[in-house]
Amino acid sequence: MRIKFLTVLLLLFSGHSQAAAKIEQWATSQGARVFYVQTQGLPLVDIQISFDAGSARDGEQHGIAGLTTDLLQASAGQWDADQIAQRFESVGAQFGASATVDSSSLTLRSLTEPTLLNTALETLQAVLTKPQFNEADFQREKNHALAAIKQREESPADLADLAFDKAVFGNHPYAYPTGGYLNTVSKLKVQDLKQFYQRYCVAANAMIVIVGDLSKQQAQQTAEKLFKNLPVGQKPAPLPEVKMPEKASIQAIKFPSSQTHVLVGMPGISRTDPDYFALYVGNHVLGGSGLVSKLFDEVREKRGLAYSAYSYFAPMVKQGAFTIGLQTKNEQTQQALKVLNDTVNDFVNKGITEEELQAAKKNITGGFVMRFDTNQKLAGYVTMIGFHGLPLDYLDTFTQKVEALTVEQIREAVKKRLMPTLFQTVTLGGK
Repeated sequence: MRIKFLTVLLLLFSGHSQAAAKIEQWATSQGARVFYVQTQGLPLVDIQISFDAGSARDGEQHGIAGLTTDLLQASAGQWDADQIAQRFESVGAQFGASATVDSSSLTLRSLTEPTLLNTALETLQAVLTKPQFNEADFQREKNHALAAIKQREESPADLADLAFDKAVFGNHPYAYPTGGYLNTVSKLKVQDLKQFYQRYCVAANAMIVIVGDLSKQQAQQTAEKLFKNLPVGQKPAPLPEVKMPEKASIQAIKFPSSQTHVLVGMPGISRTDPDYFALYVGNHVLGGSGLVSKLFDEVREKRGLAYSAYSYFAPMVKQGAFTIGLQTKNEQTQQALKVLNDTVNDFVNKGITEEELQAAKKNITGGFVMRFDTNQKLAGYVTMIGFHGLPLDYLDTFTQKVEALTVEQIREAVKKRLMPTLFQTVTLGGK
């Protein structure tokens, strides 16, 4: 009954909306950065610990960041994986661990009643600071990773993504998948993962976000407790800059399917790029707004060449990819690709109209507050703000910056940053 009651509370409180986000920042005694938002009235806290330790730090050992993150939750302190899961479940807490290209993260959602929270934090601290790196756990997680890679090799969408990232990023660390490859993961040893953890999972390379019904003093005590036994270490060197491709390219990859996946794009922007807002709003008109975008209208509505067509920027620490995508019948691939390119060229050359700009502004700002209407969503945004060093008032000024944009500013940013003569094109499908 106790666990069911806690679960009901979590479900009820997960929908609580945030009126505003006053983000406070400080550092722990070990140098880890802390970002804190107090949300009163609901006995919940969301905690996210992030390290600059994503797959971009893999080096030649592709897959090591993801596998290390998976292994952290396999056994820690005096507990095995089942015991760790049971400890979180017994107090109604939710725990997760994941790795992306830029970062690796541990997340915790817990009720703030002291007895329940203390158990959750004690368990999280062990996962963070006392992973066991047992050989048996390592072999199990490694086999899971290898199985996922084999499954990936059978997915046309995944294979298209792999080829596209390689075409766009060349030999940059962003070109390689977080899951690694069969030949790289199979060579990993448990000692490799332990060394990766010791190098990157240190206080100087860490940040923690705390969002919930905790006072600032409680948040300070929580951060200090979690990082207490974590070595200070040092931050890694900055990632190399992404190089622009020298020219456009087209790869036509055969795959036994009735549909062809089409991806077109180039290096785009970093998360701190001064043109971020102009390109974000401009892309909303091109292909980021779904059913009312230019790409959807030209490809789907007017010609029925694909179920959907889209475009997006994926801003990262360095320049992430600008991607245009669709999926079409094999025999329609060239026609769909021509329509896609014609639409983008027209967008780059002509820009957008005032009417399109106002519609985009209304759509973006009208639903913005819903993007962080729960503690969990807000914690994700605060993590993004902290990880990329964005202003603490980012959420408060977002709509103002969108509203201030003009047609000319968007046109200039688009012409400067989107160059069809450098687009990398990947098609995967066919008989």
